[in-house]
Amino acid sequence: MSSLRNAIKRRAYKERSQPESRKKFGFLEKHKDYVVRAKAFHKKEEALQRLKEKAAFRNPDEFYFKMIKTRTVGGVHRPESEANKYTPEELMLMKTQDIGYVLQKVQSEKKKIEKLTAMLHSLDNQPSNRHVYFAEDRDEAREIQSRSSKSRNLPTSEDLPNHIKRKTTASYRELEARKNRANELEKLYMDMALQKEHQKKGRKRKLREDEIVCPTSKPVYKWRPERKR
Repeated sequence: MSSLRNAIKRRAYKERSQPESRKKFGFLEKHKDYVVRAKAFHKKEEALQRLKEKAAFRNPDEFYFKMIKTRTVGGVHRPESEANKYTPEELMLMKTQDIGYVLQKVQSEKKKIEKLTAMLHSLDNQPSNRHVYFAEDRDEAREIQSRSSKSRNLPTSEDLPNHIKRKTTASYRELEARKNRANELEKLYMDMALQKEHQKKGRKRKLREDEIVCPTSKPVYKWRPERKR
C-alpha cells in the first residue's frame, strides 16, 4: 500500500506568500527560515546555560593576579594595559632583533640580485662580448644551433625560441622587483637604526640645514660628548 500511495501524484505543498495587506511588515518567514533561527537561538541558549553552570560551580577561594591588576568600569571588563608590559632593556633587545632580521633580508636580496645579474650577463663592471644561452634539453639545443647556422653567426636574441624569450623577460622583471625591494629594506633598516639610537641615553639635538656637511633629506642628530670614567 505504501508503494501505491507514493506512486499517486499529489499536489506539491507550497507555503503562502505575504498577503497584500501585510506587505508593510516585510518578508514572510517560511519554515526553513524558522529552522535556522531556532537553531541559532538554542545554540546561544545552551552557551548561556554552560556559562551559568561554570559560574555556579566555581571555586570561591580561587585567585589569580588579574583580579587585582584589572577592573570593571560600568560593568565592562577592562583588560590590563600593554603599554608598560616590557622594560626599556627588553624593548631595546627586541628592537635589536628586528634590525638584525631586516639586515639579514637585505643581504639575502643583494645575493639574489647578484646571482640574477650574473645569469643575465648585465654586470656593469664586467661587460661580455658573447652571450651564452643554456638549453634545457638536446632538442632545444639543436633548434638554437639550426637557427644560428642559418644566419652563419653566433645565436642572437632573434634566433631564440619564444618560451626562452618569455623566461628572459620574466627574469629581468624579477631582477627589477628585487632591486626595488632591496632599496625599500635598506630604507627601513636605516629608519630602525635611527630609532634604536634615539632610545639610547645621552643628550642629543637635531642639526640645522646649515650645520649639515653633506645635505640629505633625512634628519641628522648630534649627541653631546660625555666624559667616560
